Amino acid sequence: MAAAQDGILEELRRLRARVPQLTGALAADADGLVLAQDTPGVDPEAVAALTGATRALAAQLADETGQGDLRELLVRGVYGYVATYAAGAGAVVTLLAQDRVNVGRLHLEGRRAGARIGELVDSAAAEHTEAITKAPAKPAPARARAARTSRAKPEDPRAAATAPTAARTTTES
Repeated sequence: MAAAQDGILEELRRLRARVPQLTGALAADADGLVLAQDTPGVDPEAVAALTGATRALAAQLADETGQGDLRELLVRGVYGYVATYAAGAGAVVTLLAQDRVNVGRLHLEGRRAGARIGELVDSAAAEHTEAITKAPAKPAPARARAARTSRAKPEDPRAAATAPTAARTTTES
């Protein structure tokens, strides 16, 4: 996955170079965990977590209204935009842009980056799954047999209950 993260980060940096009004870019998985980020001045973990939660709600909204699978989400604030694009089967790309960004260009570049990052994420996931299925099964550890204890009963039950024990307990600091 490290090679995929390097590729994702490189794609985010190229995207920021193509769209100068971008102030940040990150890729996150469906659970809201950062895969790669280029977000100076912004907490990437918080943005990724919020993106994951917002993506889930937007996907539910799209589904409930019969619009199909979520492709993108655009939020416009007073100072700019937050745009989220689907990236493969289980990831998203979130872009932060100034208010003066060309929204058409933002969508064009964001969709392209989402497609490329989606390919990187999906191929890394497929390689991971393949490695797991091809790995030889580990043999089960041999179980050690417990030592058998004598099942002989004491001759006098009262003697066994009152007999002093040889075990000592110590406390180490």
